Amino acid sequence: MSRRPIIAANWKMHHDHLVSIQYLQKLAFLLEGYDFDAVDVVICPPFTDLRTVQTLVEADGYPFRIGAQNVHPEEKGAFTGEISPVMLAKLKVQYVIVGHSERRQLFGETDEFVNAKVVAVLANGMWPIVCCGETLEERQAGQTQAKVDGQVRAAFAGVKAAQAEHCVVAYEPIWAIGTGHNATPEDADGTIGHIRATLRDLYGDVADAIRIQYGGSVKPGNIAELMAMPEIDGALVGGASLDPDDFAGVVKFQV
Repeated sequence: MSRRPIIAANWKMHHDHLVSIQYLQKLAFLLEGYDFDAVDVVICPPFTDLRTVQTLVEADGYPFRIGAQNVHPEEKGAFTGEISPVMLAKLKVQYVIVGHSERRQLFGETDEFVNAKVVAVLANGMWPIVCCGETLEERQAGQTQAKVDGQVRAAFAGVKAAQAEHCVVAYEPIWAIGTGHNATPEDADGTIGHIRATLRDLYGDVADAIRIQYGGSVKPGNIAELMAMPEIDGALVGGASLDPDDFAGVVKFQV
């Protein structure tokens, strides 16, 4: 089944709202109309940039899709410093990164909390980018498949097939993020194939429509080889997304 590629830029805690303006203007200049015809390009800036990004995208007609890096599952309440799904939806956010390894490792997010976020994102008309991936120790112990299987099943608990069809999953091996190392295309494709098998066990043929990204030191130099793999439908890009020239090189993997 043919699945439309999706390339997402995760700026993490980089770029203020002024830098985001310059970035998007340059990225729009570097990309052509046919790039957007072939690929969904998602920009996931820090929360403080979202309003600026939304305004610029709408005012200049940029065909970027807007994503958020995180969300709290409650719609409102005494959660100082958190951002609710209602707030993101009002900013016309379309995608939300959920369960990123940095959230799990540095902030102690559990599978149950990740699931609550997935459900909240869907309930507010947005689509989650659900992250999963193993540590180096788990990989060396041969636990990769068991780890991603458990994370995916937990994240999608209570999610109906009609909703899951539009979700995105990102396989991000933790040992490859920001290290300069990445899984071989064949290795990444094999794990992503296992993730799709898990989704097929949950949703049947709907799994063939769910897009699964690879995230782990994706760069202009390796994106084409990764995207040539049959199961890989895109990339969640960290470090290489911080520079518009590099990110444009990733988006233009078919050129």
